[in-house]
This record gives sequence, structure tokens and C-alpha cells, in this order.
Amino acid sequence: QVQLVESGGGLVQAGGSLRLSCAASGRIFSMNTMGWYRQAPEKQRELVATITRTGSTNYADSVKGRFTISRDNAKNTMYLQMNSLKPEDTAVYFCNGRGVGVTTFFDSWGQGTQVTVSS
Repeated sequence: QVQLVESGGGLVQAGGSLRLSCAASGRIFSMNTMGWYRQAPEKQRELVATITRTGSTNYADSVKGRFTISRDNAKNTMYLQMNSLKPEDTAVYFCNGRGVGVTTFFDSWGQGTQVTVSS
């Protein structure tokens, strides 16, 4: 079983910055693609950014140039640096990790961290 735990959310004014972290633990043989997703009230969960084990990244158009995803493979930890935050970035942010465990593949989610951007 693989667990993901997010941290770093909070309340920030528009134009400010936050850094989210996602730490994975458990019986991990290889962590492959990791990603950040978000869900605003009454909206569907949407992709924010993904990063492969080799560092290839993909971003939603709405966050390009403002957010940066990164990871530390040795620590099975992923980060999301969020700059120039806007009120529309307000959402619960979830991390996702896919890979190979000791005995099986996994596709795990964290419980989410709230990000609130005030205008």
C-alpha cells in the first residue's frame, strides 16, 4: 500500500506564492508519473501539472508560466511552486502517484490540501 500526504496549503492574497509538497511512503519499488490536480467547489477535478520520473513536465494552460512542478526521486517527494496566484486558483489540491509497488502496480491519491487565494 502506498500513501501520499500533501502539505503546504493555506490562505494567500492574490499575487502571492505558496509551495505544496507531496510525500509518498509505503512499499514502493518505482514511482513513475506524479501529478497535481485540483478541485474547486462544484467543479470537476482537473489536471494542474504532471512530471515523469525523468523530469518531463506537462502543465494546464491556466497555470503555465506561474506554477512549477518538481520532484526528488530519492525521497519520493513532489513539489508545486505556485507564484502569481489568482482567486481562480482557489481549490483543494490533490497529489497523485503511479508506479510499481513491491507486488503490484499502484495509482494512489492524497487526501488534498486547501489553497485559498483572496482578492
